[in-house]
Amino acid sequence: MTDTARPVEVELKYRVLDLPAAERYLTATAVGPFVGASQPRATQMEDRYVDTADRAFERAGFAVRLRAAGGSALVSIKSRASTDASGGAVRREEIEGPASRTAAPHDWPASDARSLVLELAGDAPLVEVVTIRQLRRKRELRDGSTRVELSLDEVDVVIGKRVIGRFVELEAELKKGDEARLIGLAATFNGDAALRRSAGSKFEAALAATRGETTDLDLDADADTDADGSTAVEGVPVMVGPDDAPPAAVGSAAIEAPADAAPDPTKLVVSKTAGVLADDHIAEAGRKVLRFHLARMLAKEAGTREGKVIEDLHSMRVATRRQRAAWRVFGGSFRPARTKRFRNGLREIAGRLGGVRDLDVLLEGADHYRADLPVTEQRALEPLLADWRAHRELARQLLVRELDSDGYKRWVDEYREFVRAEGAAVLPVGPVQPHRVRDTAPSRIWTAYEQVRGYEPVLRWADIETLHDLRIAAKWLRYAMEFVREALGPESAPLIAKVTALQDHLGEMHDADVSASMARAFLVEHAGELSALESGAIGRYLVSREREVARLRRTLQTPWRGVAGLPFRRALGRVVASL
Repeated sequence: MTDTARPVEVELKYRVLDLPAAERYLTATAVGPFVGASQPRATQMEDRYVDTADRAFERAGFAVRLRAAGGSALVSIKSRASTDASGGAVRREEIEGPASRTAAPHDWPASDARSLVLELAGDAPLVEVVTIRQLRRKRELRDGSTRVELSLDEVDVVIGKRVIGRFVELEAELKKGDEARLIGLAATFNGDAALRRSAGSKFEAALAATRGETTDLDLDADADTDADGSTAVEGVPVMVGPDDAPPAAVGSAAIEAPADAAPDPTKLVVSKTAGVLADDHIAEAGRKVLRFHLARMLAKEAGTREGKVIEDLHSMRVATRRQRAAWRVFGGSFRPARTKRFRNGLREIAGRLGGVRDLDVLLEGADHYRADLPVTEQRALEPLLADWRAHRELARQLLVRELDSDGYKRWVDEYREFVRAEGAAVLPVGPVQPHRVRDTAPSRIWTAYEQVRGYEPVLRWADIETLHDLRIAAKWLRYAMEFVREALGPESAPLIAKVTALQDHLGEMHDADVSASMARAFLVEHAGELSALESGAIGRYLVSREREVARLRRTLQTPWRGVAGLPFRRALGRVVASL
């Protein structure tokens, strides 16, 4: 083995015990002696750690990582870490070079990293040891001429398609300047109860998870060990083995599971927002949005199947609608043939959920209407409501059958892998082709706004069908802004709220019209079966819905002016210009 000096990575490493508390470092103006030098950026990464069958790299003291980078891959070789006990900095040699996820090392482009791989492995094939997927949010900090990259990493440990462990790490890597300044930063982190100093690598933590162990690499370990073997602080597990339920990251959209629950493969761990940033590739921005709302959808699946809380079904449907909207906004950046099955499956489950939810809305509205009526009038409405309940129960049976089907389970498994795999099914872009959020979102937002304003000349005499089309146009404007709201900045929030108010107003009108139409159809279909009292009560309900439609039409100008007026356009121009 050659003795050529290799680059040395120097960083501070901490296991995160409280994610919301640690997230403040991503936005703080100052962190210890350092000041923020950039806005946080987020990316999803998948790292495959490889070795030979006889563990040649491990015996030599190295970990070899293949990371997807667009259509290519990067190989990183890292030595075992050494830790400065006084300052806490972790040091290890690291060399990198271009590689391939499919070709053998002999076929990789020449580099020092390739040479070392061949020196250690010879002709032996490389096999996958473990895969780590992580959502990384990072920013640059500055203290004079010293530069540090601060990253907050939410990590999944994966074997095959199964997540066997999760943890969160905060790292501060010295990129340039004085190491003593980095050690000065450690004083800030060491005093934070949300963090614990760690000496081990993510690879070592992942290996421990594959063996069903918890990691004991913390320098200041004082956590209790639960009966199931998972290390926890204040009841929050930070690593689980194969026989433990993977917990949701603190503050994520996934459901938290008790320590003794069975593993739930439907869980995705995401942050509190999708985290789309201005410099994100448009396809990866879409993948973030899809991943975020798929996690919300799956988190409500058990409650939807159980059927005790109707808001679970409502939330699951909303998550499917957000995903379908995301495919409309971002889908053009993906290969249609490779993503068609995801879109089709989403349409199927969204339709089943909608069949139940639409009837829930009708029944809720009818219950609200009859709440203050005399008992006799309430009972007279019962034939209509019983008919709607029967239709809802049939729709629910079809929904549960779909959720229990093998096809749905396969679709979820494949779709979950897709939203985690950065670069999967992305269409190639030319060197000057607009492909970042900042390049493409402004035109998309303005086009959506133009579609809304196009209804202005006909608004006063538009029929219900036209107003329903306006509602859909408002929905696309809302989503075009909402999906990139982090990139647009805080000034986008009141604009999104005004578009939402218009959409909600039109939605209430649509619901009232549907209620009237269905009540009318019921009266016609069951005319010979209803008593005079029942027909009269249902007819009065029908008239009340028609009057509600008329009222909402009369008051439409208020939310319309909020979106179509000059103040909105000026504010939208400022927000879009910020990209």
